[in-house]
Amino acid sequence: DVQIVESGGGLVQPGGSLRISCAVSGFEIRMYAMKWFRRPPGAERELVATIDSHGAPTYYKDSVYGRFTVSRDNDRNEMYLQMTDLKPEDSATYYCNIQSVFAINSWGEGTLVAVSS
Repeated sequence: DVQIVESGGGLVQPGGSLRISCAVSGFEIRMYAMKWFRRPPGAERELVATIDSHGAPTYYKDSVYGRFTVSRDNDRNEMYLQMTDLKPEDSATYYCNIQSVFAINSWGEGTLVAVSS
């Protein structure tokens, strides 16, 4: 079974930074693009960033462009999101997803990022 575990979230002040991680087991991610999503409180899930199988970012949500950086380590079967200059509107539960028909319906519990003074 595919298992996805997001981690690294927490409470941070506006302007602060966090690095969140996505660890995958039971499935090799190296051949597939991956995505970070987030669900703000009371809102729909939204796409934040996409990275191709080789590690090149291919999409950032406009509001995070220049502040967030997506990366991956295929040998560790992990993906990361470095978030800087965090704003209260970045507060959300963050999820990762594998762009493979064999794993696209697999989701983790997410990791909560709260940006507040």
